[in-house]
Amino acid sequence: MGGGEKSALKGFNLHRHHHHGQGKKQETSVPKGCMAVKVGQGEEKQRFVVPVMYFNHPLFMQLLKEAEEEYGFDQKGTITIPCHVEEFRNVRGLIDREKSLNHHHHHVGCFGF
Repeated sequence: MGGGEKSALKGFNLHRHHHHGQGKKQETSVPKGCMAVKVGQGEEKQRFVVPVMYFNHPLFMQLLKEAEEEYGFDQKGTITIPCHVEEFRNVRGLIDREKSLNHHHHHVGCFGF
C-alpha cells in the first residue's frame, strides 16, 4: 500500500522532533508507523498515539477535517483534534474493529496515552 499513507497529512505542517541520548526519557517518542495526536477542547486535551494508517480511514479523515476547520493546516507540532476524548475513543474503536475484521492480526505497541 506504500505511499498512500501521506494523503490525509499533506496539508498539515508537521514538525517531528527527535531527541537522542542523554538524560531524560522523552514523552515525544513515538513507535515507528505511529503518530501522536492531541484530542480535546480548551484545556482538556489528551495525547494519543495512533497508527499512521488511521489517517487514510474515512472516520479519521473527518476528524482531521474538523481540525483543519478549527485550527487551519498550519498546526505546529502535534495535530490537535477538537472533539471530545470519548468521541475519539469511539472512532478509534470502530476503526480497530473494522481493521480486525479485515485482517486477522493486530498491531501492538501504538496505543500509548
